[in-house]
Amino acid sequence: MTGAAVPLQNGALAEFLGRNGVPYADAIGSAVIFVVVLVAVYVIGRAVVLPLVDRLMENRGLERHARRPLRKLTLLVVVFAGVAVAFGMAGYGDFLQSLATVAAAATLAIGFAMQDVIANFVAGVFIFTDKPFKIGDWIEWDGNSGIVEDISFRVSRVRTFDNELLTVPNSHLTDGVIKNPVAKGQLRLQVPFGIGYDDDIERANEIILEEAHAHPDILEDPAPSVRLTELGDSSVVLKSRVWIDDPSRSDFVKTRGEYVTGVKERFDEEDINIPYPNRTLGGSLELAGVDETVVSD
Repeated sequence: MTGAAVPLQNGALAEFLGRNGVPYADAIGSAVIFVVVLVAVYVIGRAVVLPLVDRLMENRGLERHARRPLRKLTLLVVVFAGVAVAFGMAGYGDFLQSLATVAAAATLAIGFAMQDVIANFVAGVFIFTDKPFKIGDWIEWDGNSGIVEDISFRVSRVRTFDNELLTVPNSHLTDGVIKNPVAKGQLRLQVPFGIGYDDDIERANEIILEEAHAHPDILEDPAPSVRLTELGDSSVVLKSRVWIDDPSRSDFVKTRGEYVTGVKERFDEEDINIPYPNRTLGGSLELAGVDETVVSD
């Protein structure tokens, strides 16, 4: 069982098996070559390719949750490459070509049937690489908001501030605008205060700034500021701009609430009013079908 009919890659092995009386020497030789090459490529991939990918992801600063699925995808590519190389080395060229044709047709059919899944998968890859947000961030999109709890290739899971769990397709988070208030190290809060037209604007400005400087979580640099932004129907609106460091949703709500409470208490102490809207209703009332009655003594 030698000669041109035996592929070059496994000819020596098939010839050796044939000399020792092993039946089906060609088929067994091809199978042995296939297994050995597949295992060799897999071992080399784990020893060489996977560490390179890990180093690349570390240099990119990917979070641990993002590395895990990418490592699995890398191993899948290594296995696929090993199968392709092993088919060729084992002399299964014709079979490999047929398999590739079937796989291409199947991929086309699956692609049409799974457009949404594929779109979400691609969006998940962009989330891992572009990093518009990470687990633990507070994000807002399409009227929704919450804390990111998990990111996978297909969906992301967000816990709302009402403790509801939203499972969001990744394509919804990449096709539109995402607001990430905590992406940077500092966050600016804009807090409007309305005072009466007869109140002292300069004194109100001083109180707002004093309370900002007195709050331990409000930064001195950038410094707090106050501007008159609106002359409303019933109030003069002073907008305060203050900054907090290393923000989170809880920090935002807590700091803003304490700051507004402090300003309100100071306004009350110094008789500065925070007016509420007044509405004056006018008109007349007509009664139909009522006869006039004259009452006489």
